[in-house]
Amino acid sequence: MKKDLSNIKKAKYLLNKNHCVAIPTETVYGLAANAYSSKATLRIFKLKKRPKTNPLIVHYSKIQDLERDCEINNNFKKLYSKFCPGPLTFVLKLKRKSKISKNVTNGKRTLAVRFPKNLITKNLLSSLDYPLAAPSANIYTQLSPISKRDVKEEFGKKIKFILDGGSSEIGLESTIISLVNNPKILRLGSIDVKKISKILKKKIKYSKNKKISVPGQSKFHYSPGIPIRLNASNRFLDEALILIKKRKNFDRNYFYLTKNQNLKEAGKKLYKTLRRIKNLKYKKIAIEKIPNIGIGQTINDRLKRASKR
Repeated sequence: MKKDLSNIKKAKYLLNKNHCVAIPTETVYGLAANAYSSKATLRIFKLKKRPKTNPLIVHYSKIQDLERDCEINNNFKKLYSKFCPGPLTFVLKLKRKSKISKNVTNGKRTLAVRFPKNLITKNLLSSLDYPLAAPSANIYTQLSPISKRDVKEEFGKKIKFILDGGSSEIGLESTIISLVNNPKILRLGSIDVKKISKILKKKIKYSKNKKISVPGQSKFHYSPGIPIRLNASNRFLDEALILIKKRKNFDRNYFYLTKNQNLKEAGKKLYKTLRRIKNLKYKKIAIEKIPNIGIGQTINDRLKRASKR
């Protein structure tokens, strides 16, 4: 506990100096900076090599802080009470008097916001006078990090500090829903669209927008840097094969996300497994067919984007 407090103080000090700090969340690790500072948020884009046209998600600790920057509505209140803090990101109308840097929104009048569940990051946010812009702590289009080690692998000594919170609980990015006008899902995540529809008492559709309006919409994304072949039943000679159900004849080139088709477990292990295969110097990856239901839809979304080159 004392170590956590000491690390939070160090992170706060660096953030106050407009530096970037890696933070743990229940989804993936984020690369955080003061969302009100143009100098700090510009560093995020430079470190990640991320296009400035791709907006950032801003993290808050409580609704009262959010109300300084965004207009909230009844749909937000319903979803917040059910899923927050947690892996749900809301796109809301930005207030004209908001201090959010234009770097964060690409000059748009909307803002993507989230309330992370990770206790260390919640305590950090509560200690600050500003929210944190925090996309995933990786180089743009590459694998999202789910541990301190992953962040180090991505950036080395280029970032000042990594706030260690162990391995991410979920291992997949948040679901993103726009609540501007009619609600629509902009990015699939760990919260099932059907659960959101049930709370709002209306069918919510996934909008496959070609324009990048929120993170995770790039055609090529979440990549381990080597080719991926989807819906494979067997491996070719130079491939690692990723499986979701146990096979009788084990091969050292097999890697399990789960042995019993547990899709929640598969989602948690996805990036870790892809990163491990990459580090073992395999040239190609094949992956068994993932059922396209529940969180399986999110896993398939990530794999489809990672397989496009």
